[in-house]
Amino acid sequence: MAGNTIGKIFRVTTFGESHGSFIGGIIDGMPPGININEEYIQKDLDRRKPGQSIYTSPRRESDKIEILSGIFNGITTGTSIGLLIKNNDFRSSDYESIKDIFRPGHADFTYEKKYGIRDYRGGGRSSARETAIRVAAGSIAKKFLKEKFNINIKGYLSKIGNISCELKDYNFINKNSFFCPDPNKINDIDLLIRNIKKNGDSIGAKITIISENIPIGLGEPVFDKLDADLAHSLMSINAVKGVEIGDGFDVVEKLGSENRDEMSKNGFLSNHCGGILGGISTGQDIIINIALKPTSSILLKCNTINKLGEEVKLEIKGRHDPCVGIRAVPIAESMVLITLMDHILRNKAQCGKF
Repeated sequence: MAGNTIGKIFRVTTFGESHGSFIGGIIDGMPPGININEEYIQKDLDRRKPGQSIYTSPRRESDKIEILSGIFNGITTGTSIGLLIKNNDFRSSDYESIKDIFRPGHADFTYEKKYGIRDYRGGGRSSARETAIRVAAGSIAKKFLKEKFNINIKGYLSKIGNISCELKDYNFINKNSFFCPDPNKINDIDLLIRNIKKNGDSIGAKITIISENIPIGLGEPVFDKLDADLAHSLMSINAVKGVEIGDGFDVVEKLGSENRDEMSKNGFLSNHCGGILGGISTGQDIIINIALKPTSSILLKCNTINKLGEEVKLEIKGRHDPCVGIRAVPIAESMVLITLMDHILRNKAQCGKF
């Protein structure tokens, strides 16, 4: 199965399934001499892991990271970094009764038709369980980018259902279960999710990621533009169905005189482009929005087919997130970090700039 690696110089490869013994990854291209240890990575993994609140899947995984190689005495050596996380709390029996049925909205149908076989336990390779390794890789990239460039990546929940969250307090994002930056919206979100769970349903979400202190010049036109690679990276996250950079789809209703970013001797006067022009970073903040669909595994009965093509009714049991967008914030941050790290190293290789 191809498609398990992202990046050209900073390359991240992941392996493992939702109900397998382990998930793991290999990171190639990490420069030597950076202080990294398991405790540092664990802090980011703990932001993503399930079972921490009533608003996410009750599956309880410690997500304890183990470094296998590439780091000696807490310092990167420049060799391949091997990472491993043991799966503990999986219940394969939850899926035994529906192993021959295609769950609507899931990858069951497409995996079966493409490969002729699939791991039906929790979605197998298509499960978001795999993204824990991406968060670990993003954590490593974050350390380098912060130390060398003071790059900051801040993701937050900007909309859930019809509730919009304004960016009022960066510090508040990691102090609540929703990664919400608006203290005034916590009670509304709490009530929404409680009602959604009570009805056995789910809801979609919008996440915003802002990247600060980005050097000018990242991106390689024409096919490896920075915005193209960021879109590719973020679209690889489970349930993501849309990516906007800068004004995104709002440009449809704007005039050219409104949307262009005029300049003065002191720099840009606006940032409608989202920090990228011609596929190359402008030095402004890179602003991205992603849309995540509602969780497809819900308690409400639905129509589908089985492997024989017969129409059946399906009622899904098990443990699922009422809104996958909540736990996707650290995942989205990590994919942006991985992509920026790769482009930083590519820019150094081609242009000699760091």
